[in-house]
Amino acid sequence: MFTGIVQGLIKVKSLIRKEEFCTLVLSFPEGKTAGLVPGASVAINGTCLTATEIHGNDAHFDVIASTLRITNLGELDVGSVANFERAARIGDEIGGHQTSGHIHDLAVISAREDFPDNCKLTFEVPDVYRKYLMDKGYIALNGCSLTIAGLTEKGFFVFLIPETLGVTTFGSAKAGDKINLEIDPSTQTIVDTIERYLATRNA
Repeated sequence: MFTGIVQGLIKVKSLIRKEEFCTLVLSFPEGKTAGLVPGASVAINGTCLTATEIHGNDAHFDVIASTLRITNLGELDVGSVANFERAARIGDEIGGHQTSGHIHDLAVISAREDFPDNCKLTFEVPDVYRKYLMDKGYIALNGCSLTIAGLTEKGFFVFLIPETLGVTTFGSAKAGDKINLEIDPSTQTIVDTIERYLATRNA
């Protein structure tokens, strides 16, 4: 489980590509691998991955083909940066919302507007996920727990404060970027349950 509070940026040190498979070697900020052991979960751009090797501030993560296809991890290259969050522990402060690290699909930034004290990002999402979008509802984007500020015909928009822009990849995000999307699991459960119930009533 994760909280959607990104802890910083990691850099891709190297990639080991194989057929339908890739190993990412990621360099963490100093001290951020403390206590990390093989088998531990880390969210990389919101995607739950398992650490396989740890060497100082570097850690290895294997990524299978289905994950490469459905997330933006397949676009990473040497020198790329990504958001990271270590798995939540019992007793940790949950400042965002509960996320699983299981990415549903990719959202695309359709517009960016910068203001003196914040930034507005507008996203387009696949039709199938729009029913889960709610004004003031939770959404996870590249692992960041964010609040939907409003809905659009093709998606939604959010506002980001300077702290979020400074700590995450959204500081350099631009229109056209593909962003990992995780729908709030509680919202998805409620919507799907109501749909199934109504379907039985209409049968």
